[in-house]
Amino acid sequence: MTKGDVRLAVLDGWRGISILLVLATHFLPLGPKSWQLNMASGPLGMAIFFTLSGFLITHFLINRPNVADFLIRRFFRIIPLAWLYLVIALTFIGARSESWVAHLLFFANWPPEQVGGVTSHFWSLCVEAQFYVLVALMVALLGRRGLYLLPIFCVLITGYRVLHEVHVAINTYYRLDEILAGCVVALAYNGWFGEKPRRYLAEVNQVLSVVLLVVSCHPSSGFMNYFRPYLAAILVGATLENNDTRLASALDNKVLFYVASISYALYVIHPLIAQTWLGSGEGLEKYLKRPLLFASVFLLAHLSTFYFERKWIALGRSISRKLQMRGTT
Repeated sequence: MTKGDVRLAVLDGWRGISILLVLATHFLPLGPKSWQLNMASGPLGMAIFFTLSGFLITHFLINRPNVADFLIRRFFRIIPLAWLYLVIALTFIGARSESWVAHLLFFANWPPEQVGGVTSHFWSLCVEAQFYVLVALMVALLGRRGLYLLPIFCVLITGYRVLHEVHVAINTYYRLDEILAGCVVALAYNGWFGEKPRRYLAEVNQVLSVVLLVVSCHPSSGFMNYFRPYLAAILVGATLENNDTRLASALDNKVLFYVASISYALYVIHPLIAQTWLGSGEGLEKYLKRPLLFASVFLLAHLSTFYFERKWIALGRSISRKLQMRGTT
């Protein structure tokens, strides 16, 4: 993750943490059921992930407002592994034709929802893909200044959630504010609102921000759930603006960077692997297999990232460069 040639190390750390939280949610008991920690850690991981996505996409478009380049790069980054997984998963469950269409075109999280079982996690990819289309249209029609609409949309989505009393949902119109809050951080980080927001973020108490974010992700926190997108964005923004803290330093390490580098593959493939023998069993038998399950998911994610996805990403960049060269001749 870069700004120019400088890697934004804390973002790699947050991405690594976000996928580890998701895997822990799906594979481990995080405490007594009455504590509902598994129900809290999932939204926590996704809130961080969506914040990063919104930040990075907006940061990219601020510095390179070329819609064709953006869409080509996103297509070749997301689609190949997603579609490969869907071909295997949907064939495995014998999905109906309408389910195939909804998944392959990334609208399976709209009513009537088609996600479930081995594709239950695909709702988030639907939210992502729909956001790509929205932000690309905004920039195509209005140029970079169209990005100023993102904070407005963010508040509107949250207001819609409050109106319908929705704390956590998989539908784009109830979840997009988590991505849009990250977009706002990117605008602030790039100075679109002046220097004051950046100074405020640098002064944020990062430990307190972590506590408040965790609380806002718990199902029993009630109204606090509406602040989840903004608390995640403030926390990520704070560690970006002030990386001279213990938290920011902890985020900058090789292990989290590696986990971040294979995080997309980890996220996409892990539910299907959990449906195999490695994820079967009850009680002690089930959890004795967990190390093998984790090892298998990480191994497959590594192979996918460096021997499958990397080739598609390189192809997308090559196509984009050639199109830009033709456009300048």
